[in-house]
Amino acid sequence: MRFRQRARHRTVAGLTTLLLPLAALVGLAGPAHAAAGAKATYTKTQDWGTGFEGKWTVTNTGTTSISSWTVEWDFPSGTSVTSAWDADVTSSGNHWTAKNKSYNGTLAAGASISFGFNGSGSGSPSNCKLNGDSCDGTTVPGDAAPSAPGTPTASAITDTSVKLSWSAATDDKGVKNYDVLRDGAKVATVTTTSYSDTGLTAGTDYSYTVQARDTADQTGPVSGAVAVHTTGGTTDPPPTGNKVRLGYFTEWGIYGRNYNVKNLVTSGSAAKITHINYAFGNVTNGQCAIGDSYADYDKAFTADQSVSGTADTWDQPLRGNFNQLRQLKAKYPNIKVLWSFGGWTWSGGFAQAAANPTAFAQSCYNLVEDPRWADVFDGIDIDWEYPNACGLSCDTSGAAAYKNLMQALRAKFGSNNLVTAATTADGSSGGKIDAADYAGAAQYVDWYNVMTYDFFGAWAAQGPTAPHSPLTSYSGIPTAGFTTADAIAKYKAKGVPASKLLIGIGFYGRGWTGVTQDAPGGTATGPAAGTYEQGIEDYKVLKTSCPATGTIAGTAYAHCGSNWWSYDTPATIGTKMTWAKNQGLGGAFFWEFSGDTSNGELVSAINSGLS
Repeated sequence: MRFRQRARHRTVAGLTTLLLPLAALVGLAGPAHAAAGAKATYTKTQDWGTGFEGKWTVTNTGTTSISSWTVEWDFPSGTSVTSAWDADVTSSGNHWTAKNKSYNGTLAAGASISFGFNGSGSGSPSNCKLNGDSCDGTTVPGDAAPSAPGTPTASAITDTSVKLSWSAATDDKGVKNYDVLRDGAKVATVTTTSYSDTGLTAGTDYSYTVQARDTADQTGPVSGAVAVHTTGGTTDPPPTGNKVRLGYFTEWGIYGRNYNVKNLVTSGSAAKITHINYAFGNVTNGQCAIGDSYADYDKAFTADQSVSGTADTWDQPLRGNFNQLRQLKAKYPNIKVLWSFGGWTWSGGFAQAAANPTAFAQSCYNLVEDPRWADVFDGIDIDWEYPNACGLSCDTSGAAAYKNLMQALRAKFGSNNLVTAATTADGSSGGKIDAADYAGAAQYVDWYNVMTYDFFGAWAAQGPTAPHSPLTSYSGIPTAGFTTADAIAKYKAKGVPASKLLIGIGFYGRGWTGVTQDAPGGTATGPAAGTYEQGIEDYKVLKTSCPATGTIAGTAYAHCGSNWWSYDTPATIGTKMTWAKNQGLGGAFFWEFSGDTSNGELVSAINSGLS
């Protein structure tokens, strides 16, 4: 039985020409250090009147190896680079920056490397710097980047302004200035340890951090963040009650689906949730690992795509979804964000992780609490599909492995961080809930996201048709125990507190084609066509393309033409939320935001149903 598939989109970009300031200028790795005597020289190798070919040569005339290099220069107005090779070249106005490729960053003593470009105009470069120092090699940059400044404090907050102050950073060669970042974007560079930001919007949440730069133009880590709420204005109240309202945000949704963090704001959903699971981090080599670095912390969002309304810049310390989540949390301080690891595709890595839970927990902590984005995340979520059972692959770690893993994570992350998990909803006798010690692990988690969906689907191509997320059993259900009520009852019977169980809602439907029968239980010829995957479609599409024609077991189904779909609607979600409250559950979660309508009607149904 396959419970769920989560499709991932991987993006591979080969940038041999100057297109966008992408990964080359993320600015997240430590700055390059030039060896003594390193030089960069420029020659114009061709000139055809309206354009030219230029070449930079970097030479290590010192006695130690250089591990990476960055060449910067200014062109006069009207002169620009149009394409480049053997380096990643980007610009900010008339200032141009070239960074080594992965294959030519290391220069042994006495070695040289060249990169070239085509240009337009007739100007020549000026103000050349190599690794932050003069291109003629006459000076040597400092060895260490500056420390992080102290977390700013806010005072004199008005409708449109705030004064920020912070303790100084330290550096072996001296601190030159500080960048002030509002919601992750630089708004000022100052030489003092204070700054007054003006022109703000009344009644609005902002987040401020500070970053120091030394005399060699090396930047250090970003300070802690201070949240500021300007006076005046009005804001949406947070959800009422103490029930969890959690949604999954997928890292790959920013690609083909074009669903950004800002959509949580424009849909109204951000005002109606309490938690976000960011999906997914990878699990490989027994460790937590980045899932998609470009989506996570590199992609530059334009002003209209950004939560703050400010475009990302090539030199800001953090971009991508992480920075957008930071901006969202500044706007909605009640929202907590967890980083979810695993999922259907990457659960195969948990077997190795379970062999050394302490080392796995340490790796996860190091990644989640990385200083570049530690303020973004409030904990970790584990999506292991499935411990001591079969999903995309089969695990034989043993019944105790899951408890041991969660115990190690709680010990490392402590009581100030959330530790949660997505768990099976297989309530059948001898099924997946019985395969692992979920009851023993429950003492270490804040809650379980019980995946009460994907019970049935068109992987059984000939049917019978059945609702993929039944609340209760019904006459003719294909498999006994494959319901929300059965799963919750089994967890409770094993001793898992009801308050640590969340009911799951799918923001999509599963369907078959070749169906002639309206009611569930009909035969089919295969999966119905879907936008991204056969047999699956978003609610926002189905509500108009195949409207619900009936309900069964607390969920809706639709028969249109030869297609048969099942999915939840605002009405059936209301029924499920009432049931969840009567069961004493801790709240609800859903997979995932982009399946909802542009005005967030499913999120609204969850929020109002739990209020």
